Amino acid sequence: MNDFPASKKYTLLLSLYLAQAIPMSFFSTVVPVIMRMENYSLASIGLLQLVKVPWILKFVWAPWIDKSSSTNYQYKRWIIGAEIFYAIVIVAIGFFDLSSDFSTIVVLMVGAFVLSATQDISSDALAVRILAVSQRSYGNSMQSAGSFLGTLIGSGVLLYLYTLVGWQNLLLVLAGFVVLALAPLKWVSKTPVLERNKKRQPLLQSIPGFFRQKGTARRIVLLSLVYSGLIGMLAMMKPFMVDAGFSVSRIAFIAGIFGTAFGAGGAFLGGFFASEMGKRNSIRRFALYGSLSAFAMIGLTFYEQSISWMIFPAVAMVWSAYSMASTAVYTISMEMVRKGHEGTDYTLQIVISHLSGIVVAIGSGKLADIIGYRGLFSLEAILGILFFILSKRLYQDHTKTTEENILHEEKQNIHPASPNPEPKVEETTV
Repeated sequence: MNDFPASKKYTLLLSLYLAQAIPMSFFSTVVPVIMRMENYSLASIGLLQLVKVPWILKFVWAPWIDKSSSTNYQYKRWIIGAEIFYAIVIVAIGFFDLSSDFSTIVVLMVGAFVLSATQDISSDALAVRILAVSQRSYGNSMQSAGSFLGTLIGSGVLLYLYTLVGWQNLLLVLAGFVVLALAPLKWVSKTPVLERNKKRQPLLQSIPGFFRQKGTARRIVLLSLVYSGLIGMLAMMKPFMVDAGFSVSRIAFIAGIFGTAFGAGGAFLGGFFASEMGKRNSIRRFALYGSLSAFAMIGLTFYEQSISWMIFPAVAMVWSAYSMASTAVYTISMEMVRKGHEGTDYTLQIVISHLSGIVVAIGSGKLADIIGYRGLFSLEAILGILFFILSKRLYQDHTKTTEENILHEEKQNIHPASPNPEPKVEETTV
């Protein structure tokens, strides 16, 4: 299953995650800008954030995708199907006018996000299956980097391109890229190899089954805390710069292009450090680095209107710390997946980490009103140090346990009356 060349695996994953991240970033960040240019109310623009709901609820249909996919090739078909329909919906959106067809465009955008979430579930499951344990750190750096690069392109490059080619032509270009990004999937082909015999839990038991695994409670706590020392700073970074007197264009460059670029770079570094230092050590060091970035932000609060260039290293540290933490989350989430439930178990862990991040982001605004930016950034530094201390005890490597469970499951599924059972044939990668 894993004789797929590593370089091709990394190329494939980067391409797939870029394909989902660029359109999502465009719809989430550029469309609100265009709407404001069309004189839409801030309330209407705020409601647009509801199109992201499918990404929070994607764990609901993840078991169905797993249930219908016993081979890598079947996950590949899910990816292709989702991406093609994703591209079709993007093209369809281009035929409507934001100034007069807002409701229709929102409905289509929700459909687009459902399809991108479906692609994400299938891509995650495929990544779990094709990456050897030793390749997961670098493989997940491709996922994290794809997300940050996609945000950079979707929110920066495409906004500029919109001014040149217009709404409909831009969406045609976007749809074309989504389809083109499928090209590396040619490396996932039908090949007869031995398949593991396995029993699958009933569909309704798939999600509860994840939470019944040994060590799940610690993993949930770990995932809930991993972003706690970073998300508040990311959420309040732009308001802080507004209050410090920065222009809108300068904020867009520093927090958008500059910060996101360092996020992409941090993702690659995160994969390298996780591979070289081990997952436990890298998680702890990323937490400590996140605390240092909080201290950098605290330092800025003493300069008020005169922070000028000093904002750049602080923003670079916050974004790179966040991307390193993301790479670590993606990597460790691959450990705790059951055979046949790769998409479900991986998706559940990522959703848990994102939900906790949303809670922290919402709370950070209220806290900043009460204790100010300096107080908020100080609290973030404390949370980062606390996570650094707790992570040593919270993190447990479940790779070995998962492999032992798979071997045990295989033995249970071999019929005792057949000493030399005939192997099944699987469609998988070469």
